[in-house]
Amino acid sequence: MWYNYSGNAIRTGIGVICTDQGMWLQSMKEVPCKVLVSGPPGSGKTTLIEKVIRAIHVPVTGFLTREIREKGGRVGFSIETTTGRKATLAHVEIDCPFHVGRYGVSIEALEAIAIPSLWPQSEDILIVIDEIGKMECLSPLFRKAVMRAMDSPNPVLASIARKGSPFMEGIKARKDVMLLKMTTANRDALAAFIINELEM
Repeated sequence: MWYNYSGNAIRTGIGVICTDQGMWLQSMKEVPCKVLVSGPPGSGKTTLIEKVIRAIHVPVTGFLTREIREKGGRVGFSIETTTGRKATLAHVEIDCPFHVGRYGVSIEALEAIAIPSLWPQSEDILIVIDEIGKMECLSPLFRKAVMRAMDSPNPVLASIARKGSPFMEGIKARKDVMLLKMTTANRDALAAFIINELEM
């Protein structure tokens, strides 16, 4: 279910879920907290997630995806775990069987760096997945790791493509997921809401 955040309330087809004052009209504590953020390219999903994990008072594991830019243009994407491990996920100069658009995708780097970061050592650790996208989902092992995280008792904060494969649409359709639409207009308020939600 989509949740539209206006800064004053989260609204769904069944009404208000949360106000700025923290008044809960429907408890989300009955299910594990799985928060997915979706928005157009360039809306700042990674920046939002970084802001949340810097401010939140819970342990974190997982990875972020960042643009690689050269001479003012985007030439690829890197992945970086919350412990500082880094690798190139995709690049215009990678020659491999896996491509999304003009980018060759290093499944080996994804599986060696990102996937191990999705194994929390305890149930109180927040799992961060940035992102569940076309490149990452080329790996069957990544898809399996995502499902394991989603089925776990751990809280999850992930970005996810607006449109994607049946696998991605299935993740969005889960009943235990709060799926938030992000825009450049609501991202600051959205960060505060997510922090509050994950720290409840």
